[in-house]
Amino acid sequence: MLMHEDRLFPAESFTRGIARALYESVKSLPILSPHGHTQAAWFAQNQPFPDPAKLLVQPDHYVFRMLYSQGVSLDDLEIGVPQLNNPRKVWKIFAANYFLFRGTPTRLWLDYVFQELFGFEEPLSEKSADHYFDIISQKLSTPEFLPRALYERFNLEVLSTTDSPLDSLEHHKAIRESGWRARILPTFRPDPVVDPEFDGFADSIIKLGELTGEDTTTWNGYLSALIKRRIFFRELGCTATDHGHPTAQTADLSKAEAETLFRLVLSGKADATQQEQFRAQMLTESARMSLEDGFVMQIHPGSVRNHNRKLYKRYGRDVGADIPKSINYVDALRPLLDRFGNEPSLTIILFTLDETTFSRELAPLAGHYSCLRLGPPWWFLDSPEGMMRFRELATETAGFYNTVGFNDDTRAFLSIPARHDMARRIDCAFLARLVAEHRLAEDEASEVAHDLTYGLVKKAYRL
Repeated sequence: MLMHEDRLFPAESFTRGIARALYESVKSLPILSPHGHTQAAWFAQNQPFPDPAKLLVQPDHYVFRMLYSQGVSLDDLEIGVPQLNNPRKVWKIFAANYFLFRGTPTRLWLDYVFQELFGFEEPLSEKSADHYFDIISQKLSTPEFLPRALYERFNLEVLSTTDSPLDSLEHHKAIRESGWRARILPTFRPDPVVDPEFDGFADSIIKLGELTGEDTTTWNGYLSALIKRRIFFRELGCTATDHGHPTAQTADLSKAEAETLFRLVLSGKADATQQEQFRAQMLTESARMSLEDGFVMQIHPGSVRNHNRKLYKRYGRDVGADIPKSINYVDALRPLLDRFGNEPSLTIILFTLDETTFSRELAPLAGHYSCLRLGPPWWFLDSPEGMMRFRELATETAGFYNTVGFNDDTRAFLSIPARHDMARRIDCAFLARLVAEHRLAEDEASEVAHDLTYGLVKKAYRL
């Protein structure tokens, strides 16, 4: 086998035994995936995935950013090409460089996919590249590997996509109309119409008005248009919003101040400070809307997106050149919390790429404000070490029940079971240590393991 059955469990035998028992109690629970970037079109159309490279290399920025760091050209990986010209060549480049992923979570996720889905026992390498490509290609052409069949095989109970407020959600509608009994839900991500730095911001505001019949050149019309789109998303099962702002800054401007600022950003004349203030105001406006419609807010700040400007100009957004930065939550969130922080019916899930804030800011905040919950380690931190550090640093102040379990936040559909399995193993390893140190009874640890795997996710995201 490519993977050891005791992977990620404690090395010490007594504690490892406890971790095994805890893991056995949760390993087969359904997967709730309340935040990610898979495509509803896959499940609406239910067509075979095209080839191994298009499925496992191209959509996964964890993969191609590592290859690029070692001098592999994104042109050679055919990034940005809708239909690959030579997928076997791309796959061979990936296979020849697979050793680069040693010690990374990406290696664990991919080995899980290779072993559990495709039955490989020999590691991927330049030597085995063609064998892997042929077997995967063959299996992808079978009914068992169609998107809907894989959804059911993965024991997915809920899978959420991430969608622009301008999206027609036609594929979500098609899934519902098909009669297939699966919960694939949209998530409302308003960035294109609330971030003045987003490409085509002004045009998107116009389109928002056209979709809703509102005059989005006015502050009132703009807010009404957003509310209408939220209602549209809710009708198709949406329970959450997602905000990918560069910081966690919030604001609480008067209506007159907000109107003036909106006119300025719409004119394209706002400077960087004014653009940031508008994003800050829109987080507070989103919280107000969530109190009215019950959506859960997710805030994902702290990424300097498209850091490599040359790649951005050549290939566009989201090509793996995003870099974490430090974030202030205590001061930044205060305007929003002063207004809505004591509302028990509001849920705001905070994420970070700055793990120095786990114990200093985020856990104390979530351990006090009833509206705040801590999202799991995200992006650069969703590694075994990152997950363990999160539990060690956050639990002492926030406990387990001010967190929301795990979400995979991935574009790589086949890796979803692998990522959830890793999270379950790490949580069980952490709980096993508490039991071995006589800080938690084993029956309590079993209950917590179930909650971290299933119960907290379902409750936090109102699923």
